[in-house]
Amino acid sequence: MKIIIVAIGMILLAGCGSAPYRNAGERGGVVLTKRADRDFPSRARELALHALSQIGTRYHYGGSTPDEGFDCSGLVQYVYGRAGILVPRTTEALSALGVPVTANELEPGDLVFFDTLRRPFSHVGIYIGDQRFIHAPTSGGVVQLVNMRERYWQSRFDGARRPAL
Repeated sequence: MKIIIVAIGMILLAGCGSAPYRNAGERGGVVLTKRADRDFPSRARELALHALSQIGTRYHYGGSTPDEGFDCSGLVQYVYGRAGILVPRTTEALSALGVPVTANELEPGDLVFFDTLRRPFSHVGIYIGDQRFIHAPTSGGVVQLVNMRERYWQSRFDGARRPAL
């Protein structure tokens, strides 16, 4: 099953750098603008593939491995670690990592932050392209791929950061 998900992810990512441009406002509440074509770094693709391979792994508060399960920051630390990048363990520390980017500048591998606990930057996910991100949601859930255009995520979006790859 995970092989199928990774294969689908590779197909999705193959078009990340050359997706058709849309006019501002055409994609819901997140406004996209046209930017120059360029290939995303191979490390960003690697991050996205590692994240996609964890879809379906159970949520576990404080978890940071596929065997025990993941919480949101544990998933980020694990995925980045698999790509050879050391990042902090907590969402708060991750929110200060790298440089801030706007919603229309998002690239695969960027960290996206949300206010899900009435506290800024209380949840984090890994952006993989096409307004989608992977995250470990909550108790009883599993790692999943979701769309940032969904009203729930749009209303809770706190910003994004681009760690040095």
